[in-house]
Amino acid sequence: MIEVEHLSKIYGSTPAIQDVTFKVEAGEILGFLGPNGAGKTTTMRILAGYLPATSGTARIADYDVHEHSMAARGRIGYLPETPPLYPEMSVEGFLHFVARIKGVSAGDRTSKVKSAMERCNLIEKRKALIRKLSKGFRQRVGIAQAIVHEPPAIILDEPTVGLDPRQIIEVRNLIKSLAGDHTIILSTHILPEVSMTCNRVAIINQGRIVATNSPESLMAQLTGGSGYELEVDGDAGELQKLLQVVPGVCLVEVVAEPDLAVDHSLIRIVCAPGAEPGRDLAAVTVGAGLGLHEMRRTRASLEEVFLELTTSEQPVAQAQQDLEGSELKVERNFSSSQLVASSQEVEE
Repeated sequence: MIEVEHLSKIYGSTPAIQDVTFKVEAGEILGFLGPNGAGKTTTMRILAGYLPATSGTARIADYDVHEHSMAARGRIGYLPETPPLYPEMSVEGFLHFVARIKGVSAGDRTSKVKSAMERCNLIEKRKALIRKLSKGFRQRVGIAQAIVHEPPAIILDEPTVGLDPRQIIEVRNLIKSLAGDHTIILSTHILPEVSMTCNRVAIINQGRIVATNSPESLMAQLTGGSGYELEVDGDAGELQKLLQVVPGVCLVEVVAEPDLAVDHSLIRIVCAPGAEPGRDLAAVTVGAGLGLHEMRRTRASLEEVFLELTTSEQPVAQAQQDLEGSELKVERNFSSSQLVASSQEVEE
């Protein structure tokens, strides 16, 4: 549904993104993850038709976003980080306005506006002025305007920034409910959003894609797989030697833990990807005559994967952040002028 191949954007001699390549299948939610200034927003703007790429191609539903720009845009719903809303309009009036300029036929307009409001839980707020809504509801209106024309692809740039915990959960559930009917790219640097919402992850750093996979696969492959922690009493040094030779075990270490009871030790075990030696570890521990007080699974977190891939110094990323900050005002002005220009075309 969404295909990006060797996409680059260069400002003068400064590369914002370089050789970006990824694919999003129909009905999938892709988390586009990276630190601030890594190139996420630049990539999203190119996909949405706001910016031209320096080189490479991007296709939405088989339409090249450069060569067939209007056809590609008609198949995209885009929510920038700051939703392009008109605060003096009512929710329903604004969505009718957006549906009209996005080419929804007059006969279908009412039903599609109602459907978008129902999916975004806005029916009770349909007559309210947008300026009187909370930030969470304004974000819902932003998502509703992105889906009112029922596009096959949706691009969401930082959709939960500035929301309180309850609003984040509500918007997260809304995004998950859109999967299947829509293909979604969720651009964010908030890691829990990715692990709780997305099927796959693409991590960008210094303008380049550094990993693409499911969150589970990334956590297994890039941080040494899962492991175990054992709390035992007895000779932990001897047990460390015995556990080291258990098949599937990569590393065994005795961890200093001041809060443990007297004569108790904590042993941390790292396993090879795909290995499940839990029963053997327990058997060896008990067979060695040590008291096994607790045994628990440990798994690498997405935060650890993210840090592993993005902790290098990022002079290019800092330049990208400065560039994106200077573009934000341009995008906001473009969003408003695009709506007004389109409205004038409809009236004519």
